[in-house]
Amino acid sequence: MKHDVRLAARGGRVIGSVVLAALAAGAIAQAVPPKSAQGRRGSRPAPTQPTSAPAPQASAQSAPGAQSAPGQTVQDQSVPDNTGLDIPTNLQIFGKVDPNVRKPTAIVNDTVITGTDVDQRVSLVAMANEAKLSSEDRERLKLQVLRQLIDETLQIQEAKTADVVITPAELTQSYDAVSKRFNRTPAAMRTYLRESGSSERSLKRQIEGELAWQRYLRKRVEPFVNVGDEEVKSIIDRLQAAKGTDEFNLKEIYLAATPANSQQVYANAKQILQEIQKGAQPFDYYARQFSEASTRAVGGDLGWIRTATLPSQLAEAATSMQVGQVAGPIEVSGGYSILYLTDKRQVLTADPRDAKLSLKQLTLRFPPNTDQAQATARAQAFAKATQELRGCGTVEKVAAGIGADVVDNDTVRIRDLPPQLQEVMLKLQVGESSPPFGSAEQGVRALVLCGRDEAAGGSVPNSQQIQGQLEQQRVNLRAQQKLRDLRRDAVVEYR
Repeated sequence: MKHDVRLAARGGRVIGSVVLAALAAGAIAQAVPPKSAQGRRGSRPAPTQPTSAPAPQASAQSAPGAQSAPGQTVQDQSVPDNTGLDIPTNLQIFGKVDPNVRKPTAIVNDTVITGTDVDQRVSLVAMANEAKLSSEDRERLKLQVLRQLIDETLQIQEAKTADVVITPAELTQSYDAVSKRFNRTPAAMRTYLRESGSSERSLKRQIEGELAWQRYLRKRVEPFVNVGDEEVKSIIDRLQAAKGTDEFNLKEIYLAATPANSQQVYANAKQILQEIQKGAQPFDYYARQFSEASTRAVGGDLGWIRTATLPSQLAEAATSMQVGQVAGPIEVSGGYSILYLTDKRQVLTADPRDAKLSLKQLTLRFPPNTDQAQATARAQAFAKATQELRGCGTVEKVAAGIGADVVDNDTVRIRDLPPQLQEVMLKLQVGESSPPFGSAEQGVRALVLCGRDEAAGGSVPNSQQIQGQLEQQRVNLRAQQKLRDLRRDAVVEYR
């Protein structure tokens, strides 16, 4: 993967629907972005009382097929009955019940979802993630997309009961904004969607579902959410008391399981983990496809979180992981989780990795058809030249002598670099160069440190920020509760 000093800062906004976060982020006004891990995990089954069965102990091992050495916490396949249901241990299924055979067509309270709707939305997901789906992945994604389309239909129907109407002009405006994000005119976007196996109608349907649900929440939920001054003050006090404790930036894939299907879900989780370790697609891609938590809309992102707010199994895994590692499958209440640690820091404490660097990057590209021996020789010459640098003032001269390109950047945070380079840059002094890195296909690079602005100490968020976060958490929680009620009351007929 190509990395240079022009790295984009982490970011991204949350959209209400599940399957097109990458496509519509920034194009559609967002009313209720999750602000914390607690708000984002709202779609999980509610925790039940633990049974007397002991939890399996975690053990670290590497899954087959991994290209790196990510940390794992793999637990055994026995799952205690913590569903609260009276399910026999040696149950027998009478008749053939195979959800994989069900045709992806449904009638939801008289609204028809056709197989074409499902196929076009699946293609929309693949297009947004620039993914090439195998036939197996496509069939698996169809079932998830069908569930999401049912939820979307219920949300639109409920919004209409509150006199929320999304006009054709609003849909067109949002559609044009999405087209612009793809650097296409609306007409070109229409052609692009059609060539990808989707349609303008499918995209507009997604936009309608997002806007309708957001406005419904603003109208029927947000006015009844209140946060008191005492609550805000108590949080500020807890933040100050927690100063210096560890925080983890985590992403998660959550798969729901019951005693009846726990072994199958566990096997699926292991397969997903192995695919993640192969590195063909980023973690976010698999989270959007397979996770059953509400965080799937944002690639499984739990945000910055302390272990005290996590289930004990996830907390134990997080504290034992290094940045960039994956752990799982981890047994939690109601299913299994796969964790990815993207970063960590200490609460309200200056982190050296937040320092901003002034860098010059040298890049030596290899001509086409360069063999391994030639690439190695040129890389060695490049390494020798960078070691002989005498500060940033000599970079251009050295680059000209070896035929390398130079790029300047004065706003790179150490935290935004790949984990391997973070450790290198933390140890460099001004005027020194990093060791060369790269590949035969993309050439070799080196970063020269020209300056460093150390990170300032952390500060407690003000009361308005905390109040806003609490309000959003409660809106998200009530939104999940409302959707759960809609599912229970819906009349859904599968065809």
